[in-house]
Amino acid sequence: MTSPRGASPIASNSVKLVLASESPRRKALLAQAGIVPHAIAPASIDETPRKGEQPRLYAQRLARAKAEAARAAWGGDAAVILAADTVVACGRRILPKAESDKDVRACLKLLSGRAHQVLTAVAVMPIDGPVKLRTVLTRVVFKRLDQAEIGAYVACGEGLGKAGGYAIQGRAETFVRQLNGSWSNVVGLPLLETVHLLKSCGVANS
Repeated sequence: MTSPRGASPIASNSVKLVLASESPRRKALLAQAGIVPHAIAPASIDETPRKGEQPRLYAQRLARAKAEAARAAWGGDAAVILAADTVVACGRRILPKAESDKDVRACLKLLSGRAHQVLTAVAVMPIDGPVKLRTVLTRVVFKRLDQAEIGAYVACGEGLGKAGGYAIQGRAETFVRQLNGSWSNVVGLPLLETVHLLKSCGVANS
C-alpha cells in the first residue's frame, strides 16, 4: 500500500479515502473534483469475464471485488474504499483491455463507424459497512476510421492498457462523432456519481 506522490489528505475530509486503483486518470479526475486519496491500494483480482456475463454485471462484479480486496488488505484505521471498473461494450460483447498493438487495432476496427457503450461501476465501501454501488453508462459513436487513422493511433501507443483500445482524453477524441452521457465516465470515473457516493460516506471535497 503506497501513498500517492505528492498527495496528502484534504483537510476538509473527515474520513480517509483509499483508492483501489493505480490509474493516473482516476487520480487526476478525483483531484479535479478536489479530492486527494489518503492512500493507493491497487487490487489484484481475476478480471476474466464469465461465460455469457453481461457487460453491466461484469463491471459491477469487478468493482465490488476490487473494493473487497482493498478493504481486506487495508491495515490502517477507519477509511472508505473507492474502487471502479470501466467496460467498453458493443452490444453484449465485452471488449478487452488492449495488451498489444494487435488488440488496439482489432478494437478500433470493431468500433469504426459504430455506436458502443462505456460502463463504469463505482463501488464505495466503508471499512465497517456495506458497499454502495452505482453504474453509469455513456453511449459513444465513432466516425468511420480509415486504415491510416487506425495505423497512426496504434503507433502512438495511447490505446495500450485501455479498455476498448482507446483513451478518449487523447487523440481518440477526434474519432468521436457523438457522445451521450458523462465524459468523465469514459475516461474511467463518473465524477457526479462518485462524489455523491463519497459524500454519503463522509468523504468531502474541498
